[in-house]
Amino acid sequence: MHRAVVEYRGWKEGYRCGYCASEQGKVSAGMWAHSMTVQDYQDLIDRGWRRSGKYVYKPIMNQTCCPQYTIRCQALHFQTSKSHKKVLKKMLKFISKGDVSKAANEEEPMDSHIEDAVSCDFVHRSESHVSEAELTPLNEDHADRVENEDEDKGESKEEVNEKKAELGSLQMCGDKDAAAPAEPSPSTQTVHAPPKPGKGADLSKPPCRKAKDIRRERKLQKLLQNQKCTLEGSSLQAEHQALLMQSSKSTTNQPKSIEDFIFVPLPDDALHKLEVRVVRSSPPSSQFKATFQESYQVYKRYQMVIHKDPPDKPTINQFTRFLCDSPLEAENPPNGPECGYGSFHQQYWLDGKIIAVGVIDILPYCVSSVYLYYDPDYSFLSLGVYSALREIAFTRQLHEKAPDLCFYYMGFYIHSCPKMRYKGQYRPSDLLCPETYVWTPIEQCLPLLELSKYSRFNQDAKAVDEDHIKELGRVRVLHKRTVMPYSVYKKRRKGPSDEASVQQYASLVGQTCSERMLLFRS
Repeated sequence: MHRAVVEYRGWKEGYRCGYCASEQGKVSAGMWAHSMTVQDYQDLIDRGWRRSGKYVYKPIMNQTCCPQYTIRCQALHFQTSKSHKKVLKKMLKFISKGDVSKAANEEEPMDSHIEDAVSCDFVHRSESHVSEAELTPLNEDHADRVENEDEDKGESKEEVNEKKAELGSLQMCGDKDAAAPAEPSPSTQTVHAPPKPGKGADLSKPPCRKAKDIRRERKLQKLLQNQKCTLEGSSLQAEHQALLMQSSKSTTNQPKSIEDFIFVPLPDDALHKLEVRVVRSSPPSSQFKATFQESYQVYKRYQMVIHKDPPDKPTINQFTRFLCDSPLEAENPPNGPECGYGSFHQQYWLDGKIIAVGVIDILPYCVSSVYLYYDPDYSFLSLGVYSALREIAFTRQLHEKAPDLCFYYMGFYIHSCPKMRYKGQYRPSDLLCPETYVWTPIEQCLPLLELSKYSRFNQDAKAVDEDHIKELGRVRVLHKRTVMPYSVYKKRRKGPSDEASVQQYASLVGQTCSERMLLFRS
């Protein structure tokens, strides 16, 4: 059985912020993750944590200079905006005809949090030097014997497992679409009754449509019937795209979905070919290894041109540590997506060469965007926006096989940094309350953030963090290759007490993760 093993590094205060350029304003907690299950990481990001390579960190929201709120997009209900449609059409014109837009570039890098991690020597110092042997627990029988040393056992194992299962099912429902205090249940949606005669449009009937839209739709249908569909994308997506094209014919009265814009059939004489490949980065697949050098060269050019790094700074070591290494264990359950769960690179190949790479994690309930880098020669294609839209479409595709996977996590929304507000344009989206860890529609959060850069979004004054630490003694510890509860380790420990540090760690990861993950103690 896979188990997360982490080394908690504590708080780091007063280091440089990559968003407001404050030299000493940033405050965060961090830990080095030697290994981590996808469920543990899912639960951690639902408490405001993020990763850069194997370093997992959480901004201390009420103290840091630029509070970073976890943001997720409800991918199944995603609504393409006018600016999103522009970007998708621009790509289509370029692939079909080679058209290069003269419009100003509206690039949106899909997460710059790596900047903070790279520039912070705290992360470099935090890199672990513990040997692999020390991190390998002894067999479970030995762990059970150590467990029995604790006189105050509390609940039985059966009760604990029952509670965990109960909590897991509650969380799954809450994450999908159910009734958190700040997240309205679908059952409370407004039902429109037909109006009385002469009192307005009948909302129970389809809306009237413009003649222009009807003509455009007929033209598309004719195109679909008369042309051979040449679908861009990976082999993983080809079958899904074909089904989408078929279904689009039967739902012509519906507003266009994101797939209708992405998977448009191309003419036979299209000038370019775009293909999207998903390759596992950790552990590295053969495809990942074969394209590593080409991918690194794209990253190096991106850092030098877009972020003005000196030529010697974007090293292979840095690239590997922050964008290729991952603590996430690869998992391939039968009811999961075909590619499995874990860490991946989504490569964009144009005419046989890589022009962009989206670094993503595929988790039980979401696709989580880590970073994007691209060839600066193709900045005119707004690849930051385009890749985000492709990742939303990819989330919707994975949902077909893994029904719980229905959100797209975009990293952090930073209202106090105008450049980072663009993530709020991917609607509908929610922000995570920094105190109670419930999701709140972004529309309800923005007025609060206008008043104060730090805000509690949950308006129920009595609401608390439901997964707050209740029993510190139940925190799981790995000491001398033996798994034990903290209550046992505390009795064995020699030297000064580390209870304050363990308490801080447990309060940030929550009771559930603290009982599942192993906190390494030397």
